[in-house]
Formats: sequence, structure tokens, C-alpha cells
Amino acid sequence: MRTGVTFFLAALFLVTFFPAAVALAQDSAAIHAAEAACGPGGVNFDVKDDNSHHTVQQPETGKAEVYVIQEIREGTCIGGCLTTKIAVDGTWVGANHHDSYLFFAVEPGEHHLCANWQSHLERATQVFGLSHFAAEAGQVYFFRTRVVGAFFDFEPIDSDMGRLFVASIPMSVSHPKK
Repeated sequence: MRTGVTFFLAALFLVTFFPAAVALAQDSAAIHAAEAACGPGGVNFDVKDDNSHHTVQQPETGKAEVYVIQEIREGTCIGGCLTTKIAVDGTWVGANHHDSYLFFAVEPGEHHLCANWQSHLERATQVFGLSHFAAEAGQVYFFRTRVVGAFFDFEPIDSDMGRLFVASIPMSVSHPKK
């Protein structure tokens, strides 16, 4: 009798918890793959606005140009506002602060982008936005980061809208903090 109860409890445990453990392992792998788009932890940027640059650049020969625009909706600016670090394929390329944009060149092919809040608050630094795209030489791509409710949104946007943003907000000039 005792062996039957033990077997039943062991079977119940496996049926109940094994699928959850497998799902957790799968989620962990997906999270790890997504985080590979971001740069290494502990990197922060000093960011300044440059109001003199308001045109979309033509890509270098054989490359694509990527613009990342940070849009801050009224009422979402807390304290010093939001600074958002941007990475491509696991390397931080710069940061935006307030309403601003940055741009960088990439080789043709598939690329994975990451946006991560830069903050002194541990919980805020765990907020990420991810996006990917296939770059073609000679093309210009526009992405937008913004707060939507309690979430962080990182999405491609129409080139007309991207050009309007670039014409109307400052460019971010950022350098890694030492």
C-alpha cells in the first residue's frame, strides 16, 4: 500500500512540476538569447544634446544607417528624465536622453537591437526593449523607444515619421562614463 502511495505522489509531482521546470528552462534560454542583443552590464553613458544636427545622413558605401529616436510623452519625465542605452548585436553604441536621437552605421545582414534604461535604481535597469531587422546596404532605418503605460516599447517606425523626428529634436552625443 505504501509503495502505491509513494508511486502516486512521485507521478503527481512529475506531472505537476516537470512541465513547469521545462517551461522555465525554455524561458530562461529565450531570455538569455534576447539579452545577447544588449551590451555588457555596468556600462553607462554621459549624454548631451546637440541642437545643430537635424538632417538624415546618407549611409556610407556598403552600409546601412540606423536612427534610434527616443520619444518622451508629457508626464513620463521623472526627475532627470529617461536615459536609454542602445546596443546593436551585443555592443552598446550610445544613449538618448529626453526627446533625442542617435544614429550609427551597420553592415548588411540581420541585426538585433536592445534598449535599456540607464538608472541608479536597480529595478529600472531591468527594463529592456528589443527589436531586430535585416539591413540592406544604402538603406536608412528608423526605430523609436518610448514608455507605453508600464512597458518599454522599441519598434521600427515609418521613414517619414523618422525624418520628422530628426528634423525637430536634438541629436544625442554620448560617451561611456569612466
